[in-house]
Order: sequence, then C-alpha cells, then structure tokens
Amino acid sequence: MRRYPANSPQAAARIVALTVVADGDIVDAEIEWLDRLAVHEQLGLARHELHALLHTFFEDLLSSDQLKWADACPVDERTLADLMGEIQDPALRLKLLRLFDELAEADAHVAESESIVLVAAVEHWSLHYEMVRSPSQESARGLT
Repeated sequence: MRRYPANSPQAAARIVALTVVADGDIVDAEIEWLDRLAVHEQLGLARHELHALLHTFFEDLLSSDQLKWADACPVDERTLADLMGEIQDPALRLKLLRLFDELAEADAHVAESESIVLVAAVEHWSLHYEMVRSPSQESARGLT
C-alpha cells in the first residue's frame, strides 16, 4: 500500500476513500455527495485528484489482498491503524470525522463496515467526546 506524508491531502483523501469503499459498494449517492460538498476542496485537492485517489486506493486494496468483502471491514486492523496514524493534526481529524459521518449516511444506510471505520477513527484519534458534542456546542466553538 502506498504511503503518504502525515496530514497530507492524499492521506486525508485515502481515509475518505476507505469510508467510501467500506460497505463494499461505491454508489452514485456517495460520489455525488463528495462532489456536492466539494470534499476535494476541503482536503486541498482538485476534483480529479480525489477521484483518482479513490481509484488508486481501490487498486492498492486489490493488489495487497486486503479487500475481503466477506469481512466487516475491507482492511485489517494493522492497516487501519496505519492509515489513521497518517492523520495527526487535530483540526484535520475533526474535519474527517464530520465527513465520515455525512458520507456514511449519504446512501441512507450506515453499514457495519462504515461503522467500524468511524469507530476506528474515534478510537485512534481519541475523539470520543466529539462524537457526543451537540451541534450548538460546535457552533459556539466556531467548528461548524
């Protein structure tokens, strides 16, 4: 699997890509969501770069024999930890957490594998408190 510098747009986009492929199906609603919310801009990428990264990540999963749709998550725990470890910036972690939440709900169904990725992010990044923070608290802190 390719390595990216910590906190790079590519590392962040790969976490988004993991969320997209987690349920085993990349649906149009998820791609439309990525475009509608300009996720590429939020991560510092051009639209085509984000889409290329999605494709590259899928290829990496296939070539590394990580992609196991029968499992609850398309990557093993070590790979998941490595991917999460590339994101060290607290503000970027919060941004990705919000994107995870919205993306997982883009197809109106949160799959078990999507939940695993979300929980892994919360655990690896110690964002338990952020999961229970109300939108009004985020507004008061200027996070929305």
